[in-house]
Amino acid sequence: MLTKAEKTRQHIIEKAAVLFNKKGMAGTSINDIMQAANLAKGGIYGNFENKEEICLEVFKYLSKNLLGLIDAALNSRDSAKDKLYALLDFYEDALLYSDKGGCPVLNFGTEADDTNPVIKQAVNKTIKDTQDRITRVIADGIESGEFSPSVNAGAFAVKMYLSTEGAILVGRIQNSNQQMKIMNDILKAEIESFSQ
Repeated sequence: MLTKAEKTRQHIIEKAAVLFNKKGMAGTSINDIMQAANLAKGGIYGNFENKEEICLEVFKYLSKNLLGLIDAALNSRDSAKDKLYALLDFYEDALLYSDKGGCPVLNFGTEADDTNPVIKQAVNKTIKDTQDRITRVIADGIESGEFSPSVNAGAFAVKMYLSTEGAILVGRIQNSNQQMKIMNDILKAEIESFSQ
């Protein structure tokens, strides 16, 4: 069971998460966090050393939630092909039109790449963790005989991940899932091509 201090800290993280994911790290002020969490400045700084610590904890929280949703999508299916399809559908349905600001990897990564090495490293870990999940699904498919042994699991995982992240960015800018649907169709056709 969480202590009162731990509950307050978690409350701040959860309230700040949507703000940071929508407005960015630079665009979110301590006053924004105070208002969202309904706490005074002392309530914020009594739980966090500075805004950077809040940013990092918020990204960890969003990343953990994202990886949990990815795992749920993958675990919702039995075959390797169906797992990959479920993941593609998750990206199209859950992240493209999220009212919580979209993909935190894109949002935090874009802002942190030149300005915040600590957040950049955390984003990089989430990218690697996601690509590793995709690689494992493909490797399991190869091992079970579902996929051709000629497919390069790691290379396809990178391709699939980068394609979906790029499609999320374009889709959110254009307020349309048209290009995401095209990319998903292309990726599903490629998955079909190495299915046995």
